[in-house]
Amino acid sequence: MLLWLFIVLALLFGVAVLRGAPYLPTMRRDVEVALDLLDLKPGQTMLELGSGDGVVAKAAAKRGLKVIGYELNPLLVLASRFRCRKYPGVQIIWGDYWSKTWPQSDGMYVFLLDNYMSKLHAQIEGYREGKSYRLVSHSFRIKEKKHAKSQRNFYLYLYK
Repeated sequence: MLLWLFIVLALLFGVAVLRGAPYLPTMRRDVEVALDLLDLKPGQTMLELGSGDGVVAKAAAKRGLKVIGYELNPLLVLASRFRCRKYPGVQIIWGDYWSKTWPQSDGMYVFLLDNYMSKLHAQIEGYREGKSYRLVSHSFRIKEKKHAKSQRNFYLYLYK
């Protein structure tokens, strides 16, 4: 029985690596740095690809942002929804963000692996429809685009 539990957990957490990134929680002190860099105003919408355990979504909601998060792991979806249950402006969607049509947003936060950053850049170029857009990436850079600003291990990209 314990072996089956281990196998199920390994699959749930391992599949995400094949689609973007493994689950690595963002430290609370880093969340504030990322949100400061993203610089969205209350009432604006942040898209989070790979919402993990909901720490970033909750911190963004506390700032008055609307948050739409995508998460592939159903256990983490439950954790995110529970953590953000007091914030009606937070929506956590269970699914693969690469296969979804993203709802309109004002900015995005991601913690993706390096080999997915070019794909993300291409998607954002098509997604934003000529509107300016802000992206903060944790740890990994977009090779095709120069970041506008960096702080610690976060990179801000401005699309105009």
